[in-house]
Amino acid sequence: MASIKPLGDRVLVKADAAEEVTSSGLYIPDTAKEKPQQGTVVAVGPGKVENGNKIEMSVKEGDKVLYGKYAGTEVSFDGEEYLIMRESDIVGILS
Repeated sequence: MASIKPLGDRVLVKADAAEEVTSSGLYIPDTAKEKPQQGTVVAVGPGKVENGNKIEMSVKEGDKVLYGKYAGTEVSFDGEEYLIMRESDIVGILS
């Protein structure tokens, strides 16, 4: 089975689904849905090397993360949609 292994300081994220219904119960059409800004880390790269020192990754597989609205590159793999982004595009880890 094939898989995606990010390189360097890149992270593979499965974005959460966009909201279908507002808090008041109104259904949101596809054209009005906002792009999700959180998801789950599926895979992480080995980290980057800067000035001869290896910098370890701050996130790990399974972490729920927040990222910028336009962060990452969308990729489709095995019928699933993912984002590949640099670790610096992640703004926080949800706990």
